[in-house]
Amino acid sequence: MSDLGSEELEEEGETDLGEYEGERNEAGERHGHGRARLPNGDTYEGSYEHGKRHGQGIYKFKNGARYTGEYVKNKKHGQGIFIYPDGSRYEGEWVDDLRQGHGVYYYVNNDTYTGEWFAHQRHGQGTYFYAETGSKYVGTWVNGQQEGAAEIIHLNHRYQGKFSNKNPMGPGKYVFDIGCEQHGEYRVTDAEEEEESVITAVPKWKALKITELALWTPTLAEEPPPADVPGQEEAPAAEARGELGEEAQPLADLSDGEADFMRPGEEDADNFREEGEYGREEFRFDNIDQQGNVGFEEDDPRQSDPPD
Repeated sequence: MSDLGSEELEEEGETDLGEYEGERNEAGERHGHGRARLPNGDTYEGSYEHGKRHGQGIYKFKNGARYTGEYVKNKKHGQGIFIYPDGSRYEGEWVDDLRQGHGVYYYVNNDTYTGEWFAHQRHGQGTYFYAETGSKYVGTWVNGQQEGAAEIIHLNHRYQGKFSNKNPMGPGKYVFDIGCEQHGEYRVTDAEEEEESVITAVPKWKALKITELALWTPTLAEEPPPADVPGQEEAPAAEARGELGEEAQPLADLSDGEADFMRPGEEDADNFREEGEYGREEFRFDNIDQQGNVGFEEDDPRQSDPPD
């Protein structure tokens, strides 16, 4: 599902006057509180300043979308809520008509993203909650994609490590609620050939050892911070017990100590897919299955038709 929502919905400019009822200044400009019906069928009620939407207002699109919040010189700027035609909504900060700052996006499939935005994309620290599985991704986003240090939390285990181009990459560990950890790394061991001879590298999990639980640092630092500072990120314990040689025997639900990581299909590498005027896209990762496979897959963005 696309959290780009319906930014293609452009509001009428100050030159598209339409019908207006409300206050004006001495120059005859719309100034103060007023109500307008625009030539394209949209309506606006709220504050004006020198002929432009400025201050608090409610803009209703003829297709059912609605923005309630702050304007600065005809642009959404400040705090605001945008409800899109498909029923999804964004609540948070806006800058020059773009979602930017901190905000929460509620998707029609009940997924949510809470965190930082930049230029309409998830960017910075944020948490994506997957309603269907109860899992969530907590970590860094870059231009709408999972990138950098992160933690993926499932119902009875979690993965902690780093992501690159939406894939887990490099050292990491699986932490199990039964009280142990499986350390290892995702390595690009081979490649898969897709249509039109496109070669795609496939990261695979290589288990190295099993230890007792240790505190996690998202930066995977080698030296732990001072122990007397509560809430700080800490490195894994110095020398955990339970090493099983060069390659540890995996836990029961990670057979052979290796889990295949599946790349999302049909998704653009630079940003999330936009489909039509009100396109939606959604993605999720799967839990480790009985064979030990770990997969991140993208749902069909049209598995439910938008109400718009």
